[in-house]
Amino acid sequence: MGDTIISRCEAKGLRMTGPRRVIATVMQESDDHPDVEQLYNRAVARDPKISIATVYRTVKLFEEAGILDKLEFGDGRARYEDAERDHHDHLIDMTTGEVIEFVDAEIEALQEKIAQKLGFELKDHRLELYGVPLKRK
Repeated sequence: MGDTIISRCEAKGLRMTGPRRVIATVMQESDDHPDVEQLYNRAVARDPKISIATVYRTVKLFEEAGILDKLEFGDGRARYEDAERDHHDHLIDMTTGEVIEFVDAEIEALQEKIAQKLGFELKDHRLELYGVPLKRK
């Protein structure tokens, strides 16, 4: 991924105000799946004038523009990630809420095989696994 969230926003003709640039940079630097409150806390650390309402509006704008993907893992919190990240799936730890990204060639091949078996060409998919850690002896 050579381009940035800011450059993709500009390419789509979005007006990039100072607060939007801060929010885009915070999101670009995130290696997790932050919700709006987490984004707000990170953004306000860089620019104390940013309001939570600005973060909500900006995230919605970026989502509608296809810049961010909205993820909902059943915990009541919408989380976000860069829509241009390489494909990956998610394993959600139901005890801590931690989201673990993974890629597995066998799962990818199986999904393709299932789609073909059912008469479809797979164009996109999202896989979310929910689990709890195994108890170790």
